[in-house]
Amino acid sequence: MEGKLFIVPTPIGNLKDITIRALEVLNEVEMIAAEDTRHTIKLLNHFNIKKHLFSYHKFNEYDKGDEIVKLIKEGRKIALVSDAGTPGISDPGSILISKCIEENIDFEVLPGATAITTALVGSGLDSSKFIFRGFLPRERKEKNIMLENIKLYPETIIIYESPHRLIVTLKSLEENLGDRTIAICRELTKLHEQIIRCRISQAISYYEEKSPRGEYVLVIEGKSQKEAIEDEKKLWEDLSIEEHIIKYIKENNSKKESIKMVAKDRKLPKSEVYKYSLNIKSF
Repeated sequence: MEGKLFIVPTPIGNLKDITIRALEVLNEVEMIAAEDTRHTIKLLNHFNIKKHLFSYHKFNEYDKGDEIVKLIKEGRKIALVSDAGTPGISDPGSILISKCIEENIDFEVLPGATAITTALVGSGLDSSKFIFRGFLPRERKEKNIMLENIKLYPETIIIYESPHRLIVTLKSLEENLGDRTIAICRELTKLHEQIIRCRISQAISYYEEKSPRGEYVLVIEGKSQKEAIEDEKKLWEDLSIEEHIIKYIKENNSKKESIKMVAKDRKLPKSEVYKYSLNIKSF
């Protein structure tokens, strides 16, 4: 008998959001690897599912992954679940999937609940393109490096955050990204679900008066075209017209093309910019 691994998403809040297919798989497998067995047993009891449970979390995923692979090779069918949402998305799972691929072991990923798409659609921000970064690094230096990279993206940005770090993260976002539009999604699909849509500065003021509670998904506006134009302008606004032309030439543009680009940047006639190029020698 061939074994198999099933990656099974579980509800992020409302238990009714589990799929019929997920329930069928949880009923059919022999074992369930859970991020927290105490949490998963509540879900299984609610749906009257009785299976052998064992823990698979970020502190044992390497060693336990080897055991799971061995069990599957012996013919066992095993489901992997996290506390909420889809395993492998900011939860244990990706390492085990990699092991299965390396060992040529059959696995199946079920579609289902995830906070990312729920928050993105509910935010009202551009959902045609987005970047998910999970939880930001705890160390300030590493966090700022990541945010410096993120600030360049025009895509909508999605991150997770815990209540005790929310205000610090909001301040880091404002410091690095500016006062962008943000949707703060709390306790998604649960009884006290809340989505606040505002500026980052307004969110800081709100949560300095009202203590954060629950789990958060932050959906942040990407870099706007206006910001991109302003940032581009900062790269040349202190240069003379001649220095501006040279800058583009050094970026491997022809002299003719550089004149055209400078004229566009400065909203000047090309003939006017051309005068400043006469003394520039070829590089």
